[in-house]
Amino acid sequence: MNKSLLLCLLFLWTIGGNLFGQTKVSGVIVDKLNQPIPFANVVFKDSNEGIVSNEDGHFYLESKNTYTAVIVTSVGFSDREITLEKAVNYNLRIRLNEAESLNEVVIFTGKTSKKNNPALDILRKIWERKRKNGLYQFDQYQMEKYEKVEFDMNSIDSAFMKKKLFKGMEFVFKHIDTSSVTGKTYLPIFINESLSDVYGNNKLKKVKEKLKANKNSGFSDNQQILSFVKDLYSDYDIYNNHLTFFDKSFTSPLSKTGIDVYNYVLRDSAYIDKKWCYNILFYPRRKNELTFKGDFWVNDTTFAIKKINMAVTKSANINWVKDIYIEQEFEVQNDSVFLLTRDYMMSDFALNKKEESKGVYGKRTSLYQNHKFNIEKPAQFYKEEVNYIDNEVYNKSEEYWDENRFENLNKDEKGIYKMLDTLQTVKKFQNLYNLVSILGSGYVQFGHFDYGPIFSTFGYNEVEAIRIRVGGRTYFGPNDPWRLQGYTAYGFGDDKFKYGLSGKWMVDKKNRIIISGGNRRDIEQIGASLTTTNDVLGRSFASSSLFSTGSNGKLTNINLSNLGVEIEPIKNLTFQTGFSYRTLESASNTFSLDYYTDNTYTTTKSDVKQSEINFQIEYTPNRKTIGYGVERNNVDSPFSRFYVNYSHGFKGLLDSDFKYEKIQLYYKQPIIIGPLGRTNVIMEVGKTFGTIPLGLMNVIPGNQTYFTIENTFSNLNFYEFVTDQYAMLQWDHNFGGRLLSRIPFMRKLNWREIIGAKAVYGTASDANRAINASRLVYNAPEDVYWEYSAGIGNIFKVLRIDFAWRGNYLNTPDTQRFSVKGSFGFYF
Repeated sequence: MNKSLLLCLLFLWTIGGNLFGQTKVSGVIVDKLNQPIPFANVVFKDSNEGIVSNEDGHFYLESKNTYTAVIVTSVGFSDREITLEKAVNYNLRIRLNEAESLNEVVIFTGKTSKKNNPALDILRKIWERKRKNGLYQFDQYQMEKYEKVEFDMNSIDSAFMKKKLFKGMEFVFKHIDTSSVTGKTYLPIFINESLSDVYGNNKLKKVKEKLKANKNSGFSDNQQILSFVKDLYSDYDIYNNHLTFFDKSFTSPLSKTGIDVYNYVLRDSAYIDKKWCYNILFYPRRKNELTFKGDFWVNDTTFAIKKINMAVTKSANINWVKDIYIEQEFEVQNDSVFLLTRDYMMSDFALNKKEESKGVYGKRTSLYQNHKFNIEKPAQFYKEEVNYIDNEVYNKSEEYWDENRFENLNKDEKGIYKMLDTLQTVKKFQNLYNLVSILGSGYVQFGHFDYGPIFSTFGYNEVEAIRIRVGGRTYFGPNDPWRLQGYTAYGFGDDKFKYGLSGKWMVDKKNRIIISGGNRRDIEQIGASLTTTNDVLGRSFASSSLFSTGSNGKLTNINLSNLGVEIEPIKNLTFQTGFSYRTLESASNTFSLDYYTDNTYTTTKSDVKQSEINFQIEYTPNRKTIGYGVERNNVDSPFSRFYVNYSHGFKGLLDSDFKYEKIQLYYKQPIIIGPLGRTNVIMEVGKTFGTIPLGLMNVIPGNQTYFTIENTFSNLNFYEFVTDQYAMLQWDHNFGGRLLSRIPFMRKLNWREIIGAKAVYGTASDANRAINASRLVYNAPEDVYWEYSAGIGNIFKVLRIDFAWRGNYLNTPDTQRFSVKGSFGFYF
């Protein structure tokens, strides 16, 4: 596509937009000193269509109707009417004067009064009635739902389109459109449509959504993008005190705590759909908090919301998201029931929050119709399917969609499917797509084989020195019923090859019955985790960290074989049993696993051979997953985890050395405390019955790396504490920047404060101490070892630094009283 043709198409597209009666206006609102006026109201004259300016006074307003003027108002300033000379008016600079009469207008310095404010009187009525409005009035309800999710590249300009990156893909720019919310140009890159039936029972507090049809184009087979889309689907209720988006808890403008974080202004009143409604404006009292700005219309008798528009403030402490805009519309049934019929959400994802920065829009439109009430369904109806997929819902014809969509696609949306299908046949685009997939998954795809993970290619420890690893897995698609994976590694220090091989096969999809098995011969850091894992390829980060503190030669040669079967009869409840056989021996001359084999304590043995059978129960309520294959990905949202493991060791079976019984319990509970952030509580307890050597003891996990590792103690060395029974408690809290945002000179940094504490109690029996011939003295935390930490997260948006202090056992040789650990991650 040449430049002249492109400009011609853009010109025709702009004119075409005006032919249909659209009115577009954008600009900035300032005072007489040319300082921006935040949260001013801009409304088309003689209409209810309006917007609130952002913190910098900027606004964009668009309507399908034709208007000739806008009214601009702000508390403490005189109203101003601006005539629109044409249909499209960009970059206006509107100056407001302070109100002349103090008797008529009370001037506020940014904050509204909490006393004698009629808006707050209305808000209290909303609180009283919020559980008596909408679907909450009925015992049961059902409705039809249509949902459309779209991702678009935004801020497309001529310089961007001429980049060499897009050579050969110029045809995609025929589908450029303009956002009705921000006024920016955008190019669709993904679209997904779905139709479903929704059933709810307020008595049982159960909701079930039954998918009837689904259609998408673009990156439909990419697990990372699908996970991101599913996270965008997260449901919310504006009447709740807090709304969760992208793992962040925002204070709702209808929250009972809203008075403390929002300013409210009663702006207008009018008839909407023959119902008298009040219009209330809201905006945050402070910057850098997770709040919204916007307005809502509320009925004067039921105090139910008729319409609400709200946008996250630009100063909110959230990464990679420049804007979040939400619009909900409610319709009246039976003269008094207000039901949600339209829910629109748009997010602008960008590397920074500068106005000119390019990014990606994520847009979701949900429409609801054909509501029915008090049609009771049996409780069994609401049982969630474990692993159900109906492939027919993905194969509906175009005629089906044309007949059943709640609203027709516009011309540009119809073209998305064809454009994206064509785009995926372009070699250059395929290469770019593959690069993104590699960075996201860590695997390089060659046909039905994935090489990787590439991020585990290099490692280091004192025994192996530099370590190189290569591996891969079979991959026919995200829903593979079976998978083989393996690796081989070579250590230049010990001049030895290692390997691992495993396989999984899901023999029953409905109840996720999975048979697995494998073998691994490698060097391992035993004691990097308290809770047992049966993942034959699972190797801890501590085993080959490139950077570590102090010396560590306490590594073990392990030869592990296992066979297991698991079943998930109820969603997120898994039962597993397995058999394993392992041999353990020291991998270093400076470390020993020796133990006495006779009652006279004179004969020793250096290796351990052990066969074991185990039973596990894992329950993860509220966990959301992607995919239906033998391996699934978790959606990045908090969920609880309860895990119990029972193991029995056999003596004599396959020449095994010890008989014992071991029980372990793990519990993790994340707690979102509204605007105060998130707390995580982890508890682990365990006990071994029987006499066992060092290789089978429970080692309290230390951390000699420079990186933060969950469930380890930052100031403990490996093997510093050895136990056969233990109880560990871990707590941390992330304030999400709540405290630092109150400090003016730190506000713009958007740093997030974290505090935490860990403690462990444990003992080692006399019998286990007696057979120890390893030259390692068993020290157990019988006086409860503890440490505490404080950290700063979100440094440069990706870095977190934790400072940890040892609380006791300060005189133990070679101890760390203080440590600094870091971690990297991409978090909202």
